[in-house]
Amino acid sequence: MSLRLAPSSKPSAAGSASVLDTSNSYGLHDTMRFGMKQIASEITMKHPLENRLTEWEDTQEELKMNLARNLYGMHAPIKMAMERSLVIKARGPSMLPHRSNLGLDILMGKDETIDFEDFLNVPEMSTDFVDPHTVMERQIGLRV
Repeated sequence: MSLRLAPSSKPSAAGSASVLDTSNSYGLHDTMRFGMKQIASEITMKHPLENRLTEWEDTQEELKMNLARNLYGMHAPIKMAMERSLVIKARGPSMLPHRSNLGLDILMGKDETIDFEDFLNVPEMSTDFVDPHTVMERQIGLRV
């Protein structure tokens, strides 16, 4: 259990094995056991801030779950995870873009924040009014 506020600046151990660590008895990379080798991870050193940015949301989520477990008991994080998985699986009206999930935004606490996805002019994220009758006619027309 960790109550870490910010991710570590060191990269995680997963996926950071070098070719020397994954070599077989002949000194060659063992592709069958370790997958394709990633030369980019061996050549370039990553900046410590890059790891913090990539793992920021996961660390914050882990902190929230651990705090909920300490305050309310084991059932709280289990219930929160179950609610999120149900909201992710549930599909809204067919006229809304699939990336728009207001229920998940509310559960994650992102409903009152403005991210770059909210104001970037991406057609899938558009909030223009779509006529539901036209969408239903298209769907019925595709099935016939």
